[in-house]
Parts: sequence; C-alpha cells; structure tokens
Amino acid sequence: MLYFTEPDDIQALIDEFALLKILWLDTEVADFKSQKPRLSLIQMLAYPQDKDGSRTFIIDVLNKRDEVDYFIEKIMSNEQINKVFHNAQHDLKFLGGKKAQNITCTMKLAQSIPYHILPVSSLTLKTLTEHLTEFKNVSKEEQGSDWGQRPLSDQQLHYAKMDPIYLAHIHQKLLELIKKNNTDPTRDDLTEIGKRYQEIEPEWKILDSEINHLKERAKNAMKAQNKPENFAFKLSGSDRTTVKVDFAELAQLAVSQGLDLHFPITLDKSLQKQLGDLLNKLSIQEEKTTTWRLLSKGLEEETDD
Repeated sequence: MLYFTEPDDIQALIDEFALLKILWLDTEVADFKSQKPRLSLIQMLAYPQDKDGSRTFIIDVLNKRDEVDYFIEKIMSNEQINKVFHNAQHDLKFLGGKKAQNITCTMKLAQSIPYHILPVSSLTLKTLTEHLTEFKNVSKEEQGSDWGQRPLSDQQLHYAKMDPIYLAHIHQKLLELIKKNNTDPTRDDLTEIGKRYQEIEPEWKILDSEINHLKERAKNAMKAQNKPENFAFKLSGSDRTTVKVDFAELAQLAVSQGLDLHFPITLDKSLQKQLGDLLNKLSIQEEKTTTWRLLSKGLEEETDD
C-alpha cells in the first residue's frame, strides 16, 4: 500500500495514472450520514493480480478540493481510461457525477447475469467477493468507521487498500461469466437446452403459480388494509386518463375547422369488414411483421418474442 497526503505528490500520482487504460477505484467518505459528507480517500489499483494490497495507491483528499477537482479532470473525465467501481452511483456523487466518462460498475455487471449462473443472496462487494474469489470472510467492520479522523488507524488503511483488490478480482470473474453466458445462437446446443428446460419446468410451474398467488394476495391485502409498503412488497398505483371521441364527429370538425388529419390509422378486422369493397377506394398501407412463439410441447404455455 502506498499512502499519499501531500498535494504535490497527489497531483504527480494523478498525472501518472492518467496514462493508464484501466483503473479499479474505490472511495471512503467522512460524515457519510450527515448533510455534508466529505470525500476522505480515493483508492486506485492498476495491477489486478495484486492480492495483498501492496500495489494499491491511496490518496488522502480530505478537505483537499483542488486535488479532487484535478482527479476528476485528469481521470474521471478521461474517456480513454476505463474506471471500474462497485456501485458506481455512490462514488460518482463525489467524483464528478455526469462529467465521468467510461465507467464500469461491477454491481450492474452482476445484475445482468442470471441467478442460475450467479446464485448469490445479494450483490454487495463482500458477497460477490466471497462467492467468486479465493477471498473468504471479508470484513466490512471498518466501513462505518470515522473516516474524518486523522491519523487513520492501521485497520482503516488495511480496509481501504483491500477493497480495490476485491473489486479487480470480482470484475475479472464477472467478465468470464458474461462471456460464458453470451452464447452464439447459430451454434447453441438445442438438445442441451431442451433437456435442461424439461428438468426444471415442473418445479418452475409450481413456483411460478405460488408466486403469482402470493403477489395477488399481498396486493389485495395491502389495498384493503391501506398499507402501501412492508418488508417484502411496495404497492405502486398510477392513474391513466384516456381521451376518446367519436371518429365521425372528429372528421366533421376537421373539415369545418381545416384540421390536418393526414396520418394513418389502423383498421381492425371489424372495421375492414364494415368497409368491405370500399377498401379498394382507399390508399391502403400494409405492414407485415412476424411474431415467433416458442411452444413447450404438450403444454399450453408459450413465449412470445
């Protein structure tokens, strides 16, 4: 671990890191639960094979606005550098927000992977690290410690140097899983897909039926008891107003007022039947689309694509 506190040293380090193509980054924030949180540390790693934090660079930016701005300008706004964070939305609050370019968030990567490939209870850095890497029993005890104190404790600095290590390792593992999951449909094994589907279909049908039943019960109960939220569910409602008018009345008004109604309308089968041969007197525009349905043999369920 290399720990930098002096402004000149910090800016020189930023200039050096601005030449790299990818960085694994983390931050620590002081007074996080207050109305005025302060960025305390920025941790940087450029060597993903590191396992002990000896190559983690930590810059102390507590109350150093100029150095933070310089970091945003040289690193965060630089499109040539891929910046990898976990839960990037949190870090970007302190590191440039919308100015930040070329950001990778490992939490979003994990969200894109199906549960059967990444079966984890949560997508926290700790959970993903313990599931995907050789690092076990990851401690997050120092996460809520006082990052505004100086000097920082040895435990805090150890915690700070290891998070980018965990981040880099899970990033590599997630990329492997994504590559594995992105199969080529022209070469995919239909026999393997079919066998696996038949294996899990009975269990899926039972669970899907029960889940839908429980959700419907919960919705009705929350509406009846006027409870919009509990530990498992949040009830969301929205009002929609649809404006309708008799088409003949609209056409008559358009003629009298000179309204421009030159736009196509869809003629459903009922209207086509009413028009009959009069269709030949209209400038018909036909649009044909193909809808594919995947049918499970012997079952009524189907999947539209």
